[in-house]
Amino acid sequence: MDWIEINQSLVYILLFGYCALKSGALPLLAGVLAHSGALDVVPVLAASFLGGYIGDEMRFFVARRYGDKLFASRPRWRAYVERAAQVMERYGTAYVFLYRYPKGMRTIGALPLGLSEISWMRFTLLNAASAALWSGVLVGLGFFLGDQLAEAAESWWGTASVVLLAIFLIAGWFAFRTINRRIFAHDLNANRER
Repeated sequence: MDWIEINQSLVYILLFGYCALKSGALPLLAGVLAHSGALDVVPVLAASFLGGYIGDEMRFFVARRYGDKLFASRPRWRAYVERAAQVMERYGTAYVFLYRYPKGMRTIGALPLGLSEISWMRFTLLNAASAALWSGVLVGLGFFLGDQLAEAAESWWGTASVVLLAIFLIAGWFAFRTINRRIFAHDLNANRER
């Protein structure tokens, strides 16, 4: 904690970089640290928001500018992006708000949007709203529930949270497979009708 208090600027930069690259629990932990006084909540919110927002803007730009060339030689990446594109087409605007949360989806979530017909202005507005909601929820939960989360981490809740995480991951995996099967079946039926 002393190191964090002494190196707050570095911590905010690291938080920004983390949020630009991926989603996860670090903004929640930063909110807990802000609750304890080791960090200031406003810079934690700003670093989380800006990292989330700018990271996805960069992925959108890369996909828009270099997407066809980038994915032409990487069929495995292309398959992931095409699956994400199918989810995007099915859920539309909600997709921009949802792809930040599932593990692994954040890294590729903005790429199909960059390959789509969505305008940059529409994407950037949705991206900003989504990043604000995401950072606000995670940092806010950490900040307002800091004492409870710290107590839970020290007690048996640590074990319970691992069990709940496993249940969530298993349920998410089944949901993902179900969505993929439905999309695949829909595509198969569409191809047969042609």
